[in-house]
Amino acid sequence: MKFEATPLKDVFLLKPSVFGDQRGFFLESWNAETFRAAGFDLSFVQDNHSRSARGILRGMHFQTRHTQGKLVRVTSGEVFDVVVDLRRSSPTLGQWYGEYLSADNHHMLWVPPGFAHGFYVTSEFADFQYKCTDIYHPASEISLAWDDPTVGIDWPIPEGELPQLSAKDRAGLAWGDVPLFD
Repeated sequence: MKFEATPLKDVFLLKPSVFGDQRGFFLESWNAETFRAAGFDLSFVQDNHSRSARGILRGMHFQTRHTQGKLVRVTSGEVFDVVVDLRRSSPTLGQWYGEYLSADNHHMLWVPPGFAHGFYVTSEFADFQYKCTDIYHPASEISLAWDDPTVGIDWPIPEGELPQLSAKDRAGLAWGDVPLFD
């Protein structure tokens, strides 16, 4: 497993070793000892799996209580995965980072607590799976507006199209209204 730093402090792109032949492939997506040796002493309490069609944008979500660290990956299809740093004391506060995650590249992203997270589906459909370090707490979930001009995420949305959004994501907060983490 390769752990690559990204432009955002504490966010890492993970590239597992993939062993394949004519029968298919094998990869190890999680091993506590491997992660601990790389400096990540994580305990996951919840696994999630979502399926979304092309053009769906989910995000930018975070929880103010029961803040979750997430190890995210795509097991079919492709998404453009994005995180935004919401940590007041971070040198990358307000900055975003995006990466294509797909069943073909097998890349994963470590999203620590204190970040808004979301993705846009670029393939016909995508299965998105993630391990979480805390439980889902819907009463404290907030959405940062996916198109907030202050943050300025450069989504790969085809010109003239709009993403499909949930009601919650259509009502996302502007950057100036989002609570930050200490």
